[in-house]
Amino acid sequence: AFCSFRAGIMLLEVFLVLGTVLIYFLLSKKKEETLPFKEGWWGKGQKPNMEEDATIWPFKVETTEEELSDLFRRLDQARFTEPLEDSCFHYGTNSVYLRKVVSYWKNQFNWKKQVEILNKYPQFKTKIQGIDIHFVHVKPPRLPEGQSAKPLLMVHGWPGSFYEFYKIIPLLTDPASHGLSDEHVFEVICPSIPGYGFSEAPHKKDFNSVSAASIFYELMLRLGFNEFYAQGGDWGWLICTNLAQIAPNHMKGLHLNLAAVTNMGFVHLLSILLGRYLPGLFGFQDEDVRRMFPFLKKGIYRMLLESGYAHIQATKPDTVGCGLNDSPVGLAAYILEKFSTWTDLEFHNSEDGGLEKKFNLDDLLTNIMIYWVSGCIVSSMRFYKENMQKGIGTQKHERLTVQVPTGIASFPNEVMHTPQAWARKKYTNIVSFHFMPRGGHFAAVEEPELLAEDILQFVGKVEKEQLWRK
Repeated sequence: AFCSFRAGIMLLEVFLVLGTVLIYFLLSKKKEETLPFKEGWWGKGQKPNMEEDATIWPFKVETTEEELSDLFRRLDQARFTEPLEDSCFHYGTNSVYLRKVVSYWKNQFNWKKQVEILNKYPQFKTKIQGIDIHFVHVKPPRLPEGQSAKPLLMVHGWPGSFYEFYKIIPLLTDPASHGLSDEHVFEVICPSIPGYGFSEAPHKKDFNSVSAASIFYELMLRLGFNEFYAQGGDWGWLICTNLAQIAPNHMKGLHLNLAAVTNMGFVHLLSILLGRYLPGLFGFQDEDVRRMFPFLKKGIYRMLLESGYAHIQATKPDTVGCGLNDSPVGLAAYILEKFSTWTDLEFHNSEDGGLEKKFNLDDLLTNIMIYWVSGCIVSSMRFYKENMQKGIGTQKHERLTVQVPTGIASFPNEVMHTPQAWARKKYTNIVSFHFMPRGGHFAAVEEPELLAEDILQFVGKVEKEQLWRK
């Protein structure tokens, strides 16, 4: 009996050693794996043999009188379709309200004044991987004694632009003047995604989020930032996530106001089925349950209702893009609908889409004008095809985790809610996760103070404990 007991102990020891080796191998393998930097050439024609010119030059937004008179001619000649009675925004942008917007656009909106606002922050361009990259770069007006500014890359999404960050920039570069703690002060860099706004569109196929992340990584290094923070929502979420996977040793922290998970496993599916009844089992909090269930209504139906545009843009972006690039009114209808529904789904019950509850027309039209004057709507829509054409969950970056310290601000009216329990599978080092009291998809425009406070407290945690060094 003693011999068999001893043999059992030895066998147990062997299993323990093997188990430890296996766990160590799995963990160490996961830790070391990063996303390869994507060295692309997105310019026209063949890549030249000479080294790329790394000059950075100043840029200002400018519009000619010809461009403006062409715009007004098109606005004057717009053809509107009568909306259905009592249809509000259920069928998309309501044309009764759209007429009001167009009337304001023609008669009251002052683009020249908005151009001055756009040019109030320093803007630059530089050529990276064959295309001109536009970015806003704002340094703090003053720094507290013995402090240096922390570089923060902020990335927008679709159908937004670099202008989304104009209200939050002063809160981050000069927090003390806005009633916020100046323990951490930022130097903010907001690039336009290639194919958006004033960044040149790629001339070749396959420019996806990893390509954009690689270009922004080069941009940050070119600006002399070896360590930096990154923040994003919408496509900015994915681009900054990929950047954290490419350069984990250069990114001190990643802050997101959207954190979708594209690789769903068996536990995810089980939590969708049972999470409402056994929330604790799946790590759900009461607020997760409130935002997610009933899942058929708040998950699947909502996704089907709101994702038609994504299907078009992920398959045939150029076809519908032709019309949007030719008609300022069509462009406005297409973009405004997203600013309505993604800010609050209930806004589709109002004839004006609730748009002026959270935004003013000057800001909404400035964003639309950035798309119009740069003629970028088609190239911005192509980004969906480049990211989705191989299928969701098939890319290497979707299988890799993110080790960089991560902060998530979860806004209640975001189109899809991602519980922390799900986010943790992807972002293994979440140091801050907050349910925000109000706000939707366009957080930087809609709730700049809330977002700024969350970024400041997150960076405070990372700096205090020097988390990026661990």
